[in-house]
Amino acid sequence: MNAQSLVQKVWNFATVLRDDGVSYGDYVEQLTYLLFLKMAQEREELDEALGWKGVERIPKSLAWPSLVRLDADDLEDHYRHVLQELGRKSGLLGTIFRKAQNKLQDPAKLKRLVMLIDAESWSSLDADVKGEIYEGLLERNARDVKSGAGQYFTPRPLIKAIVEVMDPSPDLVVADPACGTGGFLIAAYDHMAAHKHLTPDQTRHLKEKALKGTDITTEVARLCAMNLHLHGIGGDDSLIEGGKDSLASPPEAPVDMVLTNPPFGKKSSITVVGEDGKAQKESLSYERADFWTTTSNKQLNFLQHVKSMLKPGGGRAAVVVPDNVLFEGGAGESIRRKLLHECDVHTLLRLPTGIFYAQGVKANVLFFDRKPGAAKPWTERLWIYDLRTNLHFTLKENPLGDEHLRDFVACYQAKDRRKRKETERFHVFEREALLARDKANLDLFWIKDEDLEASENLPAPDVLAREIVEDLEAALEAFATVEADLGSQGRNDEVDL
Repeated sequence: MNAQSLVQKVWNFATVLRDDGVSYGDYVEQLTYLLFLKMAQEREELDEALGWKGVERIPKSLAWPSLVRLDADDLEDHYRHVLQELGRKSGLLGTIFRKAQNKLQDPAKLKRLVMLIDAESWSSLDADVKGEIYEGLLERNARDVKSGAGQYFTPRPLIKAIVEVMDPSPDLVVADPACGTGGFLIAAYDHMAAHKHLTPDQTRHLKEKALKGTDITTEVARLCAMNLHLHGIGGDDSLIEGGKDSLASPPEAPVDMVLTNPPFGKKSSITVVGEDGKAQKESLSYERADFWTTTSNKQLNFLQHVKSMLKPGGGRAAVVVPDNVLFEGGAGESIRRKLLHECDVHTLLRLPTGIFYAQGVKANVLFFDRKPGAAKPWTERLWIYDLRTNLHFTLKENPLGDEHLRDFVACYQAKDRRKRKETERFHVFEREALLARDKANLDLFWIKDEDLEASENLPAPDVLAREIVEDLEAALEAFATVEADLGSQGRNDEVDL
């Protein structure tokens, strides 16, 4: 079964719960619990068949077979007990099931959902199954959640290309302070695990300490923890934290590498209830000694936070940032100048539009290395790859694929950046030129935009206006015809009655 078929099957499960009025979010949450229990059982059976010792086991009294063999109220009571007991566990199991509750009030429908899930083998796919499932559900529920989906899901081809050029080795600690479903962490693990001749210590490090993730949304952190667990990753030392604001406090310990796509949206805010009982949002600024400047701009705060997370003199980062981070004045300019001085900001990838769920988002990937303190600025030159100009992508008809990022990966020269050469889409800019720009603006482009050129050849405004009026009149006539047909159909229905 391919991922698309799997998404369709999971979406079909929603029909089981419609009559109960179970919300979309609650439906996905219950699927997370039940699918995890089923997939954990499949993985355990596979490990036993191969003679492997897997990660922390789910006690047999709480495992998937214990649900399959029960019915009616016994099933509902036991399911509630399973969620409660697993939520008390440490490590990833506790992260997945912490504060979990049964939202399925009809035992018969719970039983049907259990049997539908039990009928499939869910662990046979190599893909990031849970991420694929969740993305598919988000797409189908686009009208309700599209505006926020981009903060959770980064296109897999983009993740793959970023990890490839960052090239994490098996000894590193890789972190994502906005981990979502764990796309960056899983890709980094797969890349590190693919190294030949891993020592036992390296293997243990990969399984238990190499990955750290945080997400402010508890439910999304569950998906991340589940993904790691089903990949055989994680012990009690694994730090997948849900419901935690990464920006609220300085990092506890520096890491070797940060790979992240922080939430879209400029402002950090909190909800405050006034004396009149009405709730309102207030801008939130983070007063941190390790930050260069105080701002309520969430993206600028994440950029400062990522810098603080990195080990001085060796930490490396790849951060997805919107365009405003590149040109915004005030705090934005201060942070860019500080970043260029204290870090080696060596590469910028301009991303095309149409690749995120949040439509119209213009984003980039900023690559930089943290350096020791010095009087001289560390950034000497910035290489920019333009993957945006004259390139058009959509989520369905023309999605971003691995092939679209191959030239960037080749130009990046991950093994030796000194071998880089300029191409049509890959240009270099010297530090002095960057600092001389108004507000140290890093939003640079040089390729002639065919869309702008085409706009110069548009008809005169009065011609455009006349064409628009004609189109609207034609549309109104079509609507009038449809209305007449519907009215006629309604009268016929009344006669039939």
